[in-house]
Amino acid sequence: MKEEFERMSFDQKVSYLVDNLRNLPDDLSEEGIEILVKAGETEYAAVLAREKGMIDRAIKILKDSGDFLWAALMAKNAGREGESEFLLREGLDYYIGMEMFGRAVSASTALQLPAEEIDSIFRRGIESESRGLDLAHSRDMIDSAMESLDIALIGKNDETSRKVLHALNEERDKRAKDEQRARNQES
Repeated sequence: MKEEFERMSFDQKVSYLVDNLRNLPDDLSEEGIEILVKAGETEYAAVLAREKGMIDRAIKILKDSGDFLWAALMAKNAGREGESEFLLREGLDYYIGMEMFGRAVSASTALQLPAEEIDSIFRRGIESESRGLDLAHSRDMIDSAMESLDIALIGKNDETSRKVLHALNEERDKRAKDEQRARNQES
């Protein structure tokens, strides 16, 4: 198999490795991991390393790709509680620095940080996501979605459809009043 593998193109090797990940011959493991990493298939590379008992290599692959949560889980599953916690803390710092607040909340939850700290990270995430938000564009998108829903309900006369149409009309009335109030405040 090794000789046949060596004759394959890079893309063929990647496909072969992905397709045969769980039953790959041991003599192809190291090269296979390197090929998968080079191809950007870090998840497959980490799984292959784990399957072949190379936990340290798998964790390094995950850390290098910024997946501290999976690296920590892999360490924990290998009975390395201290390393797992260290990876979670390292990941928390990384995720906050990269403004990946969803992952930061996951890491802080896994670390069992106090609820106030987790909430603070969550709020920072909302603030980060809200920066540069174009409210006019968002309103247009909501209006478009409401219009599409309205069109989809044409001709429907069941109870649920009537309730949705009623809610849509109430929302439109509310938005019209809010816009009128905003215009009056500007004048």
